[in-house]
Amino acid sequence: MSVVVLGYHEMGCTGLRALLRRGVPVSAVFTYADDPDENCWFGSVASLASGAGIPVFVTRSIHDARWLGHLRALRPDLLFSFYYRHILRPQILEIPRLGAYNLHGSLLPRYRGRCPVNWQLVHGERESGATLHVMTARADAGDIVGQERVAVGPDDTAVELYSRLNAAAGVLLDRHLDALLAGRAPLTPQDESQATVFGGRRPEDGRIDWTWPRARIHDLVRAVAPPWPGAFGELPDGRLMVWRTSRQPPAGLPPLPPGVLAAQGARLFAGAGDGPIELLAWQAPDDRPARSGERLAPATPSMSRPGRPS
Repeated sequence: MSVVVLGYHEMGCTGLRALLRRGVPVSAVFTYADDPDENCWFGSVASLASGAGIPVFVTRSIHDARWLGHLRALRPDLLFSFYYRHILRPQILEIPRLGAYNLHGSLLPRYRGRCPVNWQLVHGERESGATLHVMTARADAGDIVGQERVAVGPDDTAVELYSRLNAAAGVLLDRHLDALLAGRAPLTPQDESQATVFGGRRPEDGRIDWTWPRARIHDLVRAVAPPWPGAFGELPDGRLMVWRTSRQPPAGLPPLPPGVLAAQGARLFAGAGDGPIELLAWQAPDDRPARSGERLAPATPSMSRPGRPS
């Protein structure tokens, strides 16, 4: 038995640990070099594999001719993708004798594509989960081996949800690993009528439209809270970063027009589309105090994307 892992990020470490825990013979790990401009708050698949004595290959793209040849030479029985950032082409997917499988951080067929954890919070989902599925030429569209569900709290941040999805992925892989190694994993086709697909997110997508309802602003803030880049509004002298908000409407506060700030002692509020929202953790330009009556610039259609499924 020979298994090859393509992995990165914390989910890559979770998947690889699950294989090591069960004594699965991993022939090679393909991963990425960390980007010096990225906030690398997650574990290193390369370090984990090296510590276990597994050959590690750092790639820009697994589709380079030398990596394709090397994969064929390894003759893997199984290939796992654990948060590897490239969609694998058919010439790679056809190499492993028993198939190629991926861990995805949503309950497929919903939230296929990039950044599923963040998108689920942006849309206020109350349930998420990890999915183990067959890899096909279409991203996250293959038959499902199994799923592990997790609840999503109304104030959960992306890193909190990601942590629970990591744990769920480990449980999921443990449950189905024997069947995968034996080539008899149960497969359930995805319901295409329920599929939604989302693209990658940019730091600019953290811009708050203050005409949105409180709940939508709250969901965006927690979806991009640190270690992600954060949500923000624009003051005349720079950005007001918003790290945490309260979804409860404040009592006894006069109505505020969208984007207008009101300070009450150490508390700060901003007008939203359906009333004031409290900013529990924030940072004004140059770390200065925020002032009542300051106005945040309105968002325009070109500044923010609606984030709808396609």
